[in-house]
Amino acid sequence: MTESSMKQDMKRALISVSDKQGLIEFGRSLQELGYHLVSTGGTAQALEDAGIGVERVEQVTGFPEILGGRVKTLHPKIHGGILARDLPEDQAQLEQLGIKPFSLVVVNLYPFQETISKPGVQVKEALEKIDIGGPSMLRAAAKNFPRLAVVVNPNRYNQVIEELREQGKISLSTRLELAQEAFSHTAQYDAAIANYLSMAAVQERELVPPTQEKFPTKKLVPLVKISDLRYGENPHQDAAFYRDESVKPYGVAGAKQFNGKELSFNNILDVHAALSTVAEFEGTAAVVIKHNTPSGVSCDARLVDAYRRAYEADSLAAYGGVVGLNRTVDQETAAAMTETFLEAVIAPDYTEEALATLRGKKNLRVLSTGDFAAFRDEMNVKRVSGGFLLQESDRLGDLSNWRQNIKVATKRSPSEAEWDDLLFSWIVAKHVFSNAIVLAKGRQTIGIGGGQVSRVASAKIAVAKAGELTKGAVMASDGFFPFADSIEHAAKNGITAVIQPGGSIRDEEVIAAADAAGIAMVFTGRRHFKH
Repeated sequence: MTESSMKQDMKRALISVSDKQGLIEFGRSLQELGYHLVSTGGTAQALEDAGIGVERVEQVTGFPEILGGRVKTLHPKIHGGILARDLPEDQAQLEQLGIKPFSLVVVNLYPFQETISKPGVQVKEALEKIDIGGPSMLRAAAKNFPRLAVVVNPNRYNQVIEELREQGKISLSTRLELAQEAFSHTAQYDAAIANYLSMAAVQERELVPPTQEKFPTKKLVPLVKISDLRYGENPHQDAAFYRDESVKPYGVAGAKQFNGKELSFNNILDVHAALSTVAEFEGTAAVVIKHNTPSGVSCDARLVDAYRRAYEADSLAAYGGVVGLNRTVDQETAAAMTETFLEAVIAPDYTEEALATLRGKKNLRVLSTGDFAAFRDEMNVKRVSGGFLLQESDRLGDLSNWRQNIKVATKRSPSEAEWDDLLFSWIVAKHVFSNAIVLAKGRQTIGIGGGQVSRVASAKIAVAKAGELTKGAVMASDGFFPFADSIEHAAKNGITAVIQPGGSIRDEEVIAAADAAGIAMVFTGRRHFKH
């Protein structure tokens, strides 16, 4: 094989893609650059229909596609052309065996993840979407990146064509990037398959679709870096932000930023806390987060009023906070948020007028998330030394008939207004670090105490923050009261109703203290610890 024929033969591209995005333009550009295209089934047909010359894989291998297309590229004339190195002995073997090398491999895989996401999909259907030849070609090409380029992402097509036009070849640094992307893609693909099959089962000698097993024996989570961060919780800690590549981007990791500086580690935690809090409410809601905990929460008919009341619930703490809103932000609400210093705001969306107003605050980070639905169902993960803890999200469940599952423990039942505030404060308590006490009135927090090692300490902090506003307010506790002291302190300060899980060995003592003060108290039967 002469040097001139080597160079000519090296301009061969193997193309086999499930995602046809940009395929025709890419194939035509490669042809214009002198590439000989080799392709499979549907990809070859699409190129031929567009008038682009293609040699089909079966013409290269001398062997037809078999088993319904399950075997087509698994052949020495394909993999030898991919894996051959720039070594004299490799080139001699290729010439001896009549194998021509490829310089470009363009492959993306059967849509396995999309298939299993469809309702009611059967295991047999899912198995047919497990690509075999595709990952084999990708891994072979990525392994051999010092000699050839591998492309798995259609968004890379323009970059590849530009380099070929400007330099006549694809640079080694780009080939390395492309190989890294290919290995990441096959790893993520295999992780999706492994996670799916780890939950499949056989019943009466028949395969059944995976059950909704929450905690399979093995769970693989592919992560992709969103960005490096300036530092972590403190300046001496390095940090980076990753998202779960096995799911469609959503929540904070999928948020779009319209304005402001890059998010810091602590910003991301606070934005997540803001989003997770306001996502709980069906009605219009706002929260101000400071140091990963709510300083104020409010529900109101108008978004601007919900924001102002959340801010005013603890205006001292709210300075420099992060705001979460669960409605599209209008110009009036945006204007209200520019009246003070805030670190960030996150909401489903913004009107153009609102964005224009918020962009007037140069350093204010403005983010949108779109729909909250996926966010509500995610698994909670905590890191411990040498491992992880996984748990379901602390879901509130269907709140449309929530009172049916609540026990009135005292002689007096709550009034309708108290019931409304009890539910509101109970939702907020879920997002305050334990021991959590939340005081509320008129669907506005007036005092929050949390993160204390005794419940009465949290109660005293909440009451102190509320001041005279405690008269006629309600109190929520994320856990039961071990003693009557918190109830007695609440009674002295005018609290009229309490919501708590119940279940203490001193429940009768606590109920008696509430009855003595004329306080209505209800038991939820479930707690909301947050550590």
